[in-house]
Amino acid sequence: MNENEISKVIVNTCLKVHKRLGPGLLESVYEEVLFYELNKLKLKCERQVAMPVFYDNLKLDIGFRADLIVNNKVILELKSVETILPVHKKQLLTYLNISDIKLGLLLNFNEELIKNGITRIVNNL
Repeated sequence: MNENEISKVIVNTCLKVHKRLGPGLLESVYEEVLFYELNKLKLKCERQVAMPVFYDNLKLDIGFRADLIVNNKVILELKSVETILPVHKKQLLTYLNISDIKLGLLLNFNEELIKNGITRIVNNL
């Protein structure tokens, strides 16, 4: 599956999860349920993946963590906030840049309609 096919499955799964749970829960709840649902669909899904920064020959483990990475091709950054801020988009773009992954989805589950909480961010896709 390519990035776009994976993202379609992810978005449909987010719609399902949001419909069942609704808005306003903790991010960790949505992360756990998405991880479960995506694995049920036989997608390779990793949680809380360390995102080191490399500088020359130095590896810096400075605390960056991607919420979910799906099939090593799509990073999911989950939020449950009133408003997505520019810093949230920059955070995901940073993860994309340091990992060489091309597609990220910023998902705010604190929206009445989840479709309003999905932001697609690309890195040379």
